[in-house]
Amino acid sequence: MTPVAQFAVPLSNPVAHIVLAGALGLFLGLEREWSDKPAGIRTFSLISLLGAVFTILDYPELLAVGGLLVVVLGTVLAIRGLRDVDFGLSLTTSVSMLVAYGVGALVAAGYVIEGVTVAVVSSLLLVLKRELHSFAGGLSRAELRSTTEFAVLAFVVYPLLPGGDVTLGSGRLAVEIEPRVVWLMVVAVAAIGIVNYAIVKNYGGRGIAVTGFFGGLASSTAVVGSMLDAVRQRPSAASYAVAAVLLADAAMALRNLAIVLAFTFPTVLVGALIPLVVIVIGSIVVAALTADWNEAVEMDLDSPFSLRNALAFGVMFAVVVVAGGVAQAEFGRIGFYVTAVLSGVVSSAGATASTVSLYRTGSLGYETAVVAVLLATASSVLVKVALTIASPNRQFATRVAVWSGVLLAAALVAAVLVTL
Repeated sequence: MTPVAQFAVPLSNPVAHIVLAGALGLFLGLEREWSDKPAGIRTFSLISLLGAVFTILDYPELLAVGGLLVVVLGTVLAIRGLRDVDFGLSLTTSVSMLVAYGVGALVAAGYVIEGVTVAVVSSLLLVLKRELHSFAGGLSRAELRSTTEFAVLAFVVYPLLPGGDVTLGSGRLAVEIEPRVVWLMVVAVAAIGIVNYAIVKNYGGRGIAVTGFFGGLASSTAVVGSMLDAVRQRPSAASYAVAAVLLADAAMALRNLAIVLAFTFPTVLVGALIPLVVIVIGSIVVAALTADWNEAVEMDLDSPFSLRNALAFGVMFAVVVVAGGVAQAEFGRIGFYVTAVLSGVVSSAGATASTVSLYRTGSLGYETAVVAVLLATASSVLVKVALTIASPNRQFATRVAVWSGVLLAAALVAAVLVTL
């Protein structure tokens, strides 16, 4: 018998379910006990055991009665908290008790992973009370609105979209897309922007690494614009401005790498991953060796997330998917490559995501998808070189062009070696 099978047998035993339910209830009650609440370790553990026992007995009415008893007990605690100032309001404790009952029922019903997940997440919510209240209280109106809009995109729109492949067009011009995967990529890019916003807000004025790299996750073009302005005001700042542009390239390549890795697993586009890794590591190494790390650049962001920008990205992404599929059908690989280069100028993430989407549905072959991702990435690097040409500081523009050329050449060598 394999180790996995040996481990699976006891977990299917009702006794194991009861023990695990009691342990998870104890785990949930730890924070309540530590916070000196009226219900602690013993109460929570007993409630979870109650849920497990009633579930194993397989009488739905008995399980419902047990849940009602927990609700009544929680209500009594809440009312007592309202009447006794020293006792304190116990709404959180009351709800936590009901959660503990549900965890016990989940585990006893065989949903072990789900029960453990609920217990862990609930415990985190209890332990991080101060941090969560501080975070919520510090949100501005714009940040709160952005967070709500993101939640709508991620948790409301996504389930409404059809699952599986959807065919657009007919005959030679038919293109298959996965609406949920397309939307998930839009949500992923928006999530990256939110994380970037939080980091830049906290550390944006403390170093070029944050400004360049995390700013590049949201918009590498914005980083270039910021560096052009900095170099114009302070010509001596060219060294760290070059580093910022290179770190923006690293962030862009890392974002594309993440999209490829996440959405092509297990049939990963290895031919694209290796060159992208070369660009990421090479950009970081060059920036680390050439930058003046004592300098800092402020990068102000107005909002963590823009619904309009996200929808615009989604529309552009869908257009690129359809246009790329049509170009592939009408003109073969060359047509799709041209589409990848042009869309990469606007957004390499959009071009990469559209390529991955077509690859997942079988509309693109492995080699075509690899080349398209690399062309979109190279297009993004070269457009930043073109933007720096506008700088009156020739040293800045020249160094960006030279180092970008070196990185692209190294990525090309890596791509050739992978195909050998």
